[in-house]
Amino acid sequence: MSNLATKERATKTFSTHNSLPESARRQVADLLNRRLADAVDLQTQCKQAHWNVKGPSFIALHQLFDEVHEAVTEYADLLAERIVALGGVARGTAREVAEQSELDDYPLGISSGEDHVKCLSVALASFGSRVRFAINEADELEDAASADICTEIARGTDKWLWFVEAHGQSAK
Repeated sequence: MSNLATKERATKTFSTHNSLPESARRQVADLLNRRLADAVDLQTQCKQAHWNVKGPSFIALHQLFDEVHEAVTEYADLLAERIVALGGVARGTAREVAEQSELDDYPLGISSGEDHVKCLSVALASFGSRVRFAINEADELEDAASADICTEIARGTDKWLWFVEAHGQSAK
């Protein structure tokens, strides 16, 4: 990345009448951009699982992974719109996401429903953990609205994690 792009990432904000102090808006926008990168990465991981799942649970998992993708797309949109509302720039390009996402890489060589359930469960849990951390950070920066958005995303992510994990669980 060029020095100009690095500087632009750190300093680009737009004027707004939002009552949060500019330093808090910058910090929250940066925090939410990190979670946006994770969300967009998670979207692609859901599609990777959706496209490549095979096995006896194909139809159920194929549909479930698509539903999870739709929900994560909504989460990404919530994050991006909040960033822009704070005067920031939503950084959701493929290159930015590849550089900034904190999620583990999704394995490309898997196909069984069981393997996709395990891998997508890990990705959802990781995303949920990071979003819960963002709730606390937004609270510390006195941005209740961003904390509320992250709470909504965490709650939804936990639900989808439950749905995906249920495919690999059995009573013991």
